[in-house]
Order: sequence, then structure tokens, then C-alpha cells
Amino acid sequence: MTRPDISQEFKDYALRLLGTERYARFAQALDEEPSVSVRLNPFKSLWAGLSTEYLNGGDGPVPWASGEGGYLSERPPFTFDPLFHAGAYYVQEAASMFLGQVLCRYVTRPVIALDLCAAPGGKSTHIRSCLPEGSLLVANEPVKARAQVLLENLTKWGHPDVVVTNSYPRDFARLPAFFDLLVTDVPCSGEGMFRKEEDAVTGWSMEAVRMCRDRQREILRDVWPSLKPGGLLVYSTCTLNTLEDEENVAWIAEELGAEILPLDVEPGWGVVGNLLPLSSVKDTVKAERLFPVAHFIPGFTRGEGFFLAVLRKNGEEGVSDWGMSSDRYKSERVKSKKKRTVQASVPALPASCRSWLLHADTFDFVSDGPVWTAIRASFSRQIGLLRESVKVWQVGVPLATVKGKDYIPLHALAMSVDLNRAAFPVVPVSYDMAVPYLRKEVLVLPPDTPKGYVLLTFQDTPIGFVKNIGGRANNLYPQEWKIRTSYLSTYSLKGDLWRKSIE
Repeated sequence: MTRPDISQEFKDYALRLLGTERYARFAQALDEEPSVSVRLNPFKSLWAGLSTEYLNGGDGPVPWASGEGGYLSERPPFTFDPLFHAGAYYVQEAASMFLGQVLCRYVTRPVIALDLCAAPGGKSTHIRSCLPEGSLLVANEPVKARAQVLLENLTKWGHPDVVVTNSYPRDFARLPAFFDLLVTDVPCSGEGMFRKEEDAVTGWSMEAVRMCRDRQREILRDVWPSLKPGGLLVYSTCTLNTLEDEENVAWIAEELGAEILPLDVEPGWGVVGNLLPLSSVKDTVKAERLFPVAHFIPGFTRGEGFFLAVLRKNGEEGVSDWGMSSDRYKSERVKSKKKRTVQASVPALPASCRSWLLHADTFDFVSDGPVWTAIRASFSRQIGLLRESVKVWQVGVPLATVKGKDYIPLHALAMSVDLNRAAFPVVPVSYDMAVPYLRKEVLVLPPDTPKGYVLLTFQDTPIGFVKNIGGRANNLYPQEWKIRTSYLSTYSLKGDLWRKSIE
């Protein structure tokens, strides 16, 4: 390790932790450039024709994320890829994609899931991609500025059965035994991110590590009541030390009450197991229970550092109320409609607006001031409890905002995988028109384009709405999400820029 910015205290600790041979590989990797990887959106990548086998600049698949994760040979200018803004893929560390292995093994029926520390959204978008249909994901971020980024990324991902919240872990204790699945990628000392985050390097000390461990335990203790008996906890960090990793897993099992579950790991992946020395564990049974954990360490796996363990909360597992039969589902919808009251001053949402969504009969349409939102009817009771207990920022599909007699389709509708494209005129645009749209510039559409609200697509993937008024089209892309950089570049993960202008 030649980097002078990394403290000798950390080097000495890492050598004791990993041993001479492992430390040499890790130290060499810290002098190398970090890898770049992306994960495809299974709900949208087929529209764009994206495949991990044929990515622009592709450099092989992520082995533990087969079919959805791929490496790139270098970091391209993602900002200038319309498919990135359309939510067709997410730029994510390869190691953290291992979460999908856990979810596919242990989550086989519809659940209510909480991603507790969710920003910027990589794990939340992955969780939503892996959960069985009929599941609800609550993605929470306590820091307001980071919650804004989380909301943007989940909106672009496009799944309707997501709730974005901005609350502290202790707030979820107001929802006892509410969640079937709890994912906690807790704030940590960041040793696994030394190649990418200078703050992690400069802020590291053993004292900081112990402070992180204590904070992590506080977070887990606060949120633990909200997990059902028999529910799953996925605990992860982006650090390497055993205080925040193995010792916290042991603490969860013993103090909070949980069973540590095995992980599916192929020998060729390079994943490292338990780093806690057996000599430090007096109880042999405890040592055996600590074994099933996964360390992704630079030099052993291609990517940054990551740790994960999965546990099942003690107690008898019950069947979730959310796994409803069709009769129960219909009954729940009737209840939700009876409970819902609409102010007399708010007119009912026109049937034409309801038709903007596929499967419109599975949604309730509710108004909050001028904004109409589509919420899956089968989750109305659970969403009501969430609103009473935590700060809910967004739920379902924000559909339209009312201005006078006009119902203006919102960008979240364009991003939704339940968008009914047949409800709008659709104009496929070239790359040379897509990027100006994402800059929120005024566009001129082909002369035969109908007036009114028009859906723009790039490579068969919706990128947003405009209002065509004839000589020009008013750009409805969100002001806060527009491309702001004056730097000019071109890139598409698919490779084909579709630069030919519309004729």
C-alpha cells in the first residue's frame, strides 16, 4: 500500500485482521482504480433492448448478479444518457448487488419491507426489483437532503408499490410487528470505500469505528420492534472491521434475539467469510453461529468493500395480512373506499385521467390539494398506518396536478411501469432531442403532432411529457432534475445514440 493518506493505525489494524497474505492483496487493490458497474431495471431494460451481455463499454457480468449487473471498462458520462434519466439502469457498486442473492433465496411470498437507511437508492431499487409482486417497499432516509435524492431515484425506477419516508429509526417503533423484511445498510466507518471517498480515509480512527458500532446498535435497537417475529433482517455495511460487522451480528443474535442464516456463495466469487478469530470467541457454539457472513474485499472481489449478514428474528413466523386472497383483496378495497372522504370542493378524478394507468381498477385515486395520486388499493390500510406514524413523502404514483380545469400529467406518471402509453400521443425522439429535453429546453415537435400532452420516448423508453401548443412544446421535465452542467458529451449505455433526426 503506497497511499500516504491512509493512516498507519489503519494499516496495522488491517494487517492484524486479514493476515499477511490477505493484507498484501488488499493493500495492492487500494492502489488501483475502482471498478464501475451498473444494474439494469428489469421493468424497463427490455423496452430499451438493454442486456448485460451487450453494454456500451461492457467489461463482463457481475457474477453474483447474473443477468442484471454488469461491469464497464471505464466510467462514462452517465449524465448524458437519456436511459439513465429514464430509470432503465442504476449505477451501483457491484458488491452491494449481492443483496439480490439473499432476497431471491429468503423472500418467496409478498411482504412489507423497510429499507431503513435507503439513500441514495441503490439498494431500494434493487429490493423493489427482487420482491415478489404484491409486496410493498417502504424506503426511508432520515436526512432530508438525501431523502430528496432517494425520492428522485425511486420515482425514475418506476414501480408503483413504493413509499418514500423521511423519519428516524425510532419512529418506526410506533409500528410494532409491521414489517416482514428489514434491510439496514447502516452508516459506518467506510473502510471499504477508501478508493472512492476521501472523507472515509481522513475520518478513520479506531475511536470512530467504536462510535459507529455504538450508533449502529442504537439504530437496530430502535427499529427492532417494527420487525415481525420470524421476520428477516439484512444487516450490511461498507466497512471491514469486525466491531461493526461480525461483532454486531453476534450482538443482534444474542441481545435482540435472532438466528443467523446461511448465505449462498459460489467458491469462484472470491467472497471472504468470517474474519473474527476463533481464539477470541470463548463459546464454540457462538463461533459456529457467526460463520455465515459475507465480506467483499477489494483484491478478492471486483468492486468496493461490503459486508452482509442475514438473520431471522426469534418467534413464530405468521402469515402476513398483506398476502391476501382475491376475496379478501376485494373486501379490503371496499373498506378503503368507505373510509375515504373527498372534500366537496375537490371534483372526482375524470375517467380519462384514470385511464392513464394500466390496471387502473387496482388503484385508489386520492387527492391532496391539487395533486392526485394513485395508490394500490390493497395497501390502503398499511399506508394509512404509515402516514399516522412516520413522515411520508411520496406514495404510489403521483398522477396529475390540477390547474383550473386542466389535469396536468406529472413526471412520475411518465416514469411509472404502469403508465398506459395508449392514453397519450407518443413521439419517439432522437438523442439530439432527448438531451435538450432533459436540460428543460423548449422543443419543436414534428408538425403532425397533436396538440396537448405528449409522451416522449427514447429507444422505446418514456423520458417525460411535453405540452404541444403548435409552434413549440412546453417542457414538463422537473426543474430540480434537469441537466445543469455546461459540459457537453454524448453517451448511451445501449451504444446506439439514435442521432438521426425525426423526419
